[in-house]
Amino acid sequence: MDHFGYRQGEMYAEDVPVRDIADQVGTPFYCYSSATLERHYRVLTRAFEQQGLDLLLCYAVKANTNQAVIATLAALGSGADVVSEGELRRALKAGIPAEKIVYSGVAKTEDEMAFALKAGIYQFNVESVPELHQLSRVAEHLGLTARIAFRINPDVDALTHAKISTGKSENKFGVPWRQARGIYAEAARLPGIEVVGLDVHIGSQLTRLEPFREAFERVAGLIETLRADGHDIRRLDLGGGLGIPYDPTDQEPPHPESYAAMVKEVVGGLDCRIIIEPGRLLVGNAGILVSRVIYVKEGEERNFLIIDAAMNDLIRPSMYDAYHEIVPVREKKAEKVPYDVVGPVCETGDTFARGRRLVPMQSGDLVAIRSAGAYGAVMASTYNTRRLVPEVLVKENEFAVVRPRQSYEDLIGLDRLPDWLAQ
Repeated sequence: MDHFGYRQGEMYAEDVPVRDIADQVGTPFYCYSSATLERHYRVLTRAFEQQGLDLLLCYAVKANTNQAVIATLAALGSGADVVSEGELRRALKAGIPAEKIVYSGVAKTEDEMAFALKAGIYQFNVESVPELHQLSRVAEHLGLTARIAFRINPDVDALTHAKISTGKSENKFGVPWRQARGIYAEAARLPGIEVVGLDVHIGSQLTRLEPFREAFERVAGLIETLRADGHDIRRLDLGGGLGIPYDPTDQEPPHPESYAAMVKEVVGGLDCRIIIEPGRLLVGNAGILVSRVIYVKEGEERNFLIIDAAMNDLIRPSMYDAYHEIVPVREKKAEKVPYDVVGPVCETGDTFARGRRLVPMQSGDLVAIRSAGAYGAVMASTYNTRRLVPEVLVKENEFAVVRPRQSYEDLIGLDRLPDWLAQ
């Protein structure tokens, strides 16, 4: 469920007409709904509370890094899962306390480790033996202790897109589950390291519970073994990955209540604090990308709906062949016709949909690309010297620009001419 819907034929974001935002801000722009963010957070946390589980929800900041989005979740009590010093700084600045922040990622540098240690974060999710030794050296040098969980690669197929699958043996993430006992033993001997837990994350946009269950059963048995070896495993980080509905004709992904019940069944008896790291699940359907039709071009074989948003603004369709529902901002009652929905970038890949059946459109019409709150603005680029688009947050009958449209002066001004060209 989200809070984007039609009233008397006009799309609203909560109580604000989307057309009014477009008139004031210009297109394209991202629009996020506070009510949807809040609802998704509460539905998810309530599902775990009903199961009686000790939960720390850490929002996966990489899904949407806007300060207003993070601050909205922070006000609800959310923690953060970060994968860079930049994301850690964003989370702290948005009001998430360090003691609720988990640091993931395969390539943490010494400087990033030092910053996180000084900040006093909750946990490092360690992904390799070289990382373990470097973290030990940094922590010992600073006279601090790094609380760690190893990210275990359970060699489980998440049955999702290959580019967002992270739990198979050929993926770069985590340590092999069969080697875990030796690696945990090594960690226990190192200075500056305190082993506190175990972490697993097998991928993103999972639409079935079976891969989760298989991975969680595997790590549950491993926790029992590690405890028998003398390790105090008291935290279990289950990662994120539960999918959202993009295509209204597809089967709905599992509800958070079903997911939480499965977690309780599989790992609820381990007496661990449960950490989850949802990103897309919280913010994906809380955002839309609003764009204006520039031209309707009639080709020999197909008709093209050319809009002012492009692949540099929302790259998921180009990168993953991802489906996003595209709807008119003003409802029309007419027989639908097929369009290729494309943008202005000089690439054939700059395509949002092929043969998508939409009501007839014309130059100047507004469209909304739905489910764009996750991995939309955060993955945007300035390819073709296109400016980064604004981001807007709606709260009931108000809206605010939470990231302004980039100016050409700011964009081009980042370049510097060397002395021999400046003359």
